[in-house]
Amino acid sequence: MIRLEDMPERLEGPAAWLGAEMAAAPERWLVELSPEDIADLEQAAAHFLALGRDVGEITAAAFPLGPFAAHLAALKEKLLHGVGVEVLRGLPVARYDQRMAATIFCGIGAHLGSARSQNAAGHILGHVRNTGADANDPNVRIYQTAARQSFHTDSADCVGLLCLNAAKEGGLSLLVSAESIYNRMRAERPDLLRHLFEPIATDRRGEVPEGAKPYMEIPPLSWHAGKLTVFYQRQYIDSAQRFEGALRLTPDHVAALDMFDALANDPKLNFGMQLEPGDMQFVYNHSQLHDRTGFTDWPEPERRRHLFRLWLSLPGDRLLPPVFAERYGSLEIGARGGIITAETRLQAPLD
Repeated sequence: MIRLEDMPERLEGPAAWLGAEMAAAPERWLVELSPEDIADLEQAAAHFLALGRDVGEITAAAFPLGPFAAHLAALKEKLLHGVGVEVLRGLPVARYDQRMAATIFCGIGAHLGSARSQNAAGHILGHVRNTGADANDPNVRIYQTAARQSFHTDSADCVGLLCLNAAKEGGLSLLVSAESIYNRMRAERPDLLRHLFEPIATDRRGEVPEGAKPYMEIPPLSWHAGKLTVFYQRQYIDSAQRFEGALRLTPDHVAALDMFDALANDPKLNFGMQLEPGDMQFVYNHSQLHDRTGFTDWPEPERRRHLFRLWLSLPGDRLLPPVFAERYGSLEIGARGGIITAETRLQAPLD
C-alpha cells in the first residue's frame, strides 16, 4: 500500500491546472480549424471512403493526412504531457452525412491511437444521446440519459467527442484536474485523501467480462511509476454496494468520496464549455475527470443532442498499476482499455 509520505506534497506541471485559469485562457485548449485543415481532413476522408471499407477498419495509413498530421502529433503530446485536453472547433458537420463525419472523426482517432470497444456490443464508435433510459436503473449507463452525469473517468486512455447536434438547453461539458483535487486534499485533509488510495468497488453496470465479478475493486487514485492516475465514477461506486461480495464503504471512505466530489464541483477547480456542432473534444482520462450537466432536448428527433464518441489507447502513454487489469484487461501501452465480454464483436455503427 502506497503511503502519502512517499508521494509529493504537491503535484506541479501543466496537468495540475485550475479551472478558473483554463476558462480565462482558452488558447491553452481551444483550436480553430483553418480552411486548409478542413480541406486536408476532407481529402483524407474521401480517400478512405473510396476504399469501400467499414469505418471501424480505419487506420492512419488509410486516412492519409498532409500538414494536419503534424498538429495531431502535437495534440497527442498535449494529452500525454500537457494540459490533457483540446477542442478542435469548426468542422462543418452540417454539410456532411453521418458516414463522412464518422470517417473524419475516426480518422483523427486513428492518428492519435487505437480505438477501443465502448460497450459489450463492441462499438468503437459510440453514440452519446438520450435513449429514454432510466437514470436510476443500476444497469443503465448514465450517458444514455439526459440526467447530470457527475465527474468521472472512462475506461480508456483518452476519450474523444464529436458534437453533431447540441441540446436545446444544458448539456454543458465540464472538466476538472485530478492533480489539483489531490493538491487540495493533501493540504486540507490528508487523513481522508489516504482512503482514496484504497481499493473501492465500482459497478460494471451489467457489462461483465467472462469469469469476472460484476464489479471492480480499483482505488479511485493510484500512485504508480511516478504518476498520479485517477479512476472514478461515484454513481457506479454507490451502486456497487448492491453486490453481496463488494468491499463495504466505511464512513471514512464516504467522507473522502464526498470531499473529492465537492472539490470536483468547486468552480475554482473545474471549468465548462458548451460543445457546438462540429466541435471535437479530446480528454486524457488518467489526469482529469469529465462531466456533463443535465439537458433539455429538442422535440424534433433530427435536432436532438447527438455526439459521436471514441475511446482511444495512446502509444507512448504511462504505465498503469497492475490493478487496472480488472477494467482494462491487457495493460499493454497502445493496446489497452475498453469493454470486452464473450459477446463482443468490434464494429462502428453509424446510427
